[in-house]
Amino acid sequence: MALYSEKVMDHFLNPRNLGVIEDADAVGEAGNAKCGDIMKMYLKIENGIIVDVKFETFGCASAIASSSMATELIKGKPVEEAEKLTNKAVAEALDGLPEYKMHCSVLAQEAIEEALKNYNNKENNNE
Repeated sequence: MALYSEKVMDHFLNPRNLGVIEDADAVGEAGNAKCGDIMKMYLKIENGIIVDVKFETFGCASAIASSSMATELIKGKPVEEAEKLTNKAVAEALDGLPEYKMHCSVLAQEAIEEALKNYNNKENNNE
């Protein structure tokens, strides 16, 4: 059996939404010192909808694929829905990750959570 699903390989080799949003409404970062993976998520939000999302990831194939898939899962979605994204949903959308690579999907979830926390703090301070 192959180590990675076709979807993992596809998102690794052809990452979606790779890059930076210069005027992002929210930025979140998550990292794992043990494995060295670092993810940064940039969100553009209009009227409570994530209209654009980009990522920068320094890490392994699983980390890049998880970042890419996570952006696909929240793009165009309401903030409330993005807040419910789980690492399990990311891994399932990739047709699974090896057990010892599940932390990569957790990082994707955490980077999005950080970005949304950042956004909500800004919104609350503007009221």
